[in-house]
Amino acid sequence: METSLHQQLKRCYAPDEASTEVVLGEYRIDAIRNDELIEIQCASLSAIRDKSQKLLARHKLRVVKPVVWRTRIAKAKQAGGAITSKRMSPKRGDILEVFEDLIYFTRVFPHPNLVLEVPMVQVIETRIPCKRRRGRRRHDYKVHDVGLESIESTHEFRTVDDLLTLVNVPEGTTAFNTSDLANWIDRPRWVAQKIAYTLKHMSAIDMVARRRSGIIYERKAA
Repeated sequence: METSLHQQLKRCYAPDEASTEVVLGEYRIDAIRNDELIEIQCASLSAIRDKSQKLLARHKLRVVKPVVWRTRIAKAKQAGGAITSKRMSPKRGDILEVFEDLIYFTRVFPHPNLVLEVPMVQVIETRIPCKRRRGRRRHDYKVHDVGLESIESTHEFRTVDDLLTLVNVPEGTTAFNTSDLANWIDRPRWVAQKIAYTLKHMSAIDMVARRRSGIIYERKAA
């Protein structure tokens, strides 16, 4: 089911209501602005991988992949009912989360007709009670809807060089492993391994050696 977040982002990017949900050949496009097709993808990018490849053969395409920066949790007793409580989740999103989805988009990005836009959004997540089942906690909720509260910032990516700016490779570095990368981005090594996998399959870096400390990568020559 389409969330409020998806609907609200469509209205943010479309010039008017008539420019949303446009049928183009076998596809329905979220929005069209000037000569650019816009796809809002709140779920995994893998779901629009094949669609994007086909559209890019003839059209300019902007894929909007929001990353949740902050979440306000709201509770109601039933769907459509009054909100009974609100609190801010302590969790904070990070732009590096975009690599989680780009793992499944390496056959699409980069492309000369493609812009990947990542808005950092604050959302309100509305929860309602689930039907109680044996063994569940007394107060058990499910997410009923997610809505947009604000857009904190936006990031545009057109090339692999744009993505490389996110990983803070020190100037003059010629070779590195995922342990080095984890230190540069201040994240666990498993996160760095996903990023390295993504960059390798986008031809941004090359695997040049395998040592006891791990695989050694180099930034690919232009």
